[in-house]
Amino acid sequence: METLTAGSEIPVRLVKAPRPDVTYPAVVLADDGTHLVVRAPWAGADCRDFGFVRFERGDVFTEHYWRDRWYSVKEVRSADGALKGWYCDVTRPARVRDGGLVVADLDLDLWCSADGATVLRLDEDEFAASGLAERDPEAAARARLALDELEDLARRAALPALP
Repeated sequence: METLTAGSEIPVRLVKAPRPDVTYPAVVLADDGTHLVVRAPWAGADCRDFGFVRFERGDVFTEHYWRDRWYSVKEVRSADGALKGWYCDVTRPARVRDGGLVVADLDLDLWCSADGATVLRLDEDEFAASGLAERDPEAAARARLALDELEDLARRAALPALP
């Protein structure tokens, strides 16, 4: 298994099929062979207002990925270092390929505000429309379990902190 070296810059590719993939540069903070942590600036060209949070230029994402879990957790901080919260993606387990990180996004997401008061399950309609439950029922079941686990972690204030 290929592990990544702390301090190296790598591409992170979020596979969003059937939508276009998203690729952006990140710096590796840690990789123990199971849990990878990278840091990256907000990859969007413009600010994105979700209503419950705004991602904008200067925001910094500390992203936690696992090779054995069906989700990733992204700690989001503003340019001045203030914690905005955690944006969590339900994904297939992360893979390292050709010196980069590849993660298949399964459409389900969760948001937890910095104070923990707001925990939102997101994009369940997109997940249902994706057809994953028909194409790959086992993956769909794992995705639903992963979202439940993320919500439990958020409600117990147990989402990952900076390494």
